[in-house]
Amino acid sequence: MAALSAVVFTLSWWLGLYLLARDPRKPVLVCAAVGLTSFAVVVALDAVRLISGSELLSRIEIYLVALPGIAWFAVMIELSRPSDTWRARAGEFAAIFAVAVLAFAGAALAGSVAGPLRPGHWVMFAVISLASLGAMIKAVTGGAKPGSVVGFIIVATLFFALGNAIIVIPLGLLPSWLALASTGFDVALLGIAVAIWDAFDEGQALRADMRRSILGTLVIAVPFGAQALIGAAVLAGNGRVAMTVLLFTSLAVAVAVEVLADPLAGVLDRLAFSRSPALRADREALRRTEAALPLRSGSPLDDVDDDAFARLTRRALGHYGDLSKLMASPLTALPAIDARLAQRGAADQPLERANELKALLADRIAALKPRDGGDFGTTEQWRHYNSLYFPYVVGVRAYAQNATAAGLDPVARQAWQWLVTEVPQRSLHNWQNAAAKVIAADLRGTLVPASGPAAQ
Repeated sequence: MAALSAVVFTLSWWLGLYLLARDPRKPVLVCAAVGLTSFAVVVALDAVRLISGSELLSRIEIYLVALPGIAWFAVMIELSRPSDTWRARAGEFAAIFAVAVLAFAGAALAGSVAGPLRPGHWVMFAVISLASLGAMIKAVTGGAKPGSVVGFIIVATLFFALGNAIIVIPLGLLPSWLALASTGFDVALLGIAVAIWDAFDEGQALRADMRRSILGTLVIAVPFGAQALIGAAVLAGNGRVAMTVLLFTSLAVAVAVEVLADPLAGVLDRLAFSRSPALRADREALRRTEAALPLRSGSPLDDVDDDAFARLTRRALGHYGDLSKLMASPLTALPAIDARLAQRGAADQPLERANELKALLADRIAALKPRDGGDFGTTEQWRHYNSLYFPYVVGVRAYAQNATAAGLDPVARQAWQWLVTEVPQRSLHNWQNAAAKVIAADLRGTLVPASGPAAQ
């Protein structure tokens, strides 16, 4: 039993940290990571509870089993979100908050995960399952997602509703460890669906990067887990409980060290090389290059339609200041990048391609500037240029919390003041999307001569 629970725990914990490490700034990845890691904690806690027979752990677990369902409901809401308006966001937050309140109210009413069946268990099951199914329907019917993700979402959410019935309502039909293991398959399926969706959204490959991560995790986790399992099998009583706790904590630390190796290396560099900023920057560039390489597709621009190309261009503009993200962008395979590298005799390396893509985007942004001789304007003809140049190239952060115009040149200060006082954030977002489509159409035109009739 402990061995199966350890496998489910390791899979869920790894996948949660893997999604979080992809981009901790994306709400959908953060929510998915919370769902996966909280499920892993439930698996570990349930294993310890069954061995120790602790009533306290049973009362704690009833609240924890609600967290994965709430998190997955938030994931479905994020996947189905048609817009970024604050009004829409407020409605999403209210829905997630309402589901959480009802789920925890049911947990309080149930008291513990142990039987007999009580009304609180029914409340938790109804709230989590119905909310997940409703969000699944909305996610499937809205937004651009690859077909494989839609299939994953449908299958996984249906199994998740069933899994909640087994976990939350102790019917006694299956042992709790087996119920957790069966639901672990579903949770992993949903996690993979989110990873595929994020890779699709970023225009990245996923298989090689995920394979590298899971192999590294197994190399570290298996020896740690095997030793703890052997100890748990030999010991009895309180010693077995302690060894089971050691099993899951060892696995958690081992997996975290492997998956979060790059962020941890960055922290260590900041501590060890605090007086050598140039050395830190060079080491960070090398780490980012290494991390970005498995995300590159072999033929990234094959079979990319106009809408997908515009999305990739918009994403690359958003990553203008992040070379690690640009290295993984399919746009680094543009013929224009080849020409620019050949023109200056540079080596065909991922970092060089990322730098050329950044320079190419800067040129295209500059081409949007009105030809009236001024440096800044607020008329309609300036919108495309202003929306891209000042936020991305100059780094004007008009809407960031506690942001000021300190350090900006006089022209950038004008732009900052204009954005803060006269341009709603949603309007800027719309202008950026429109400007990205203009640049995408320009870049897309350079593909036609190179690809010939097949590109028509």
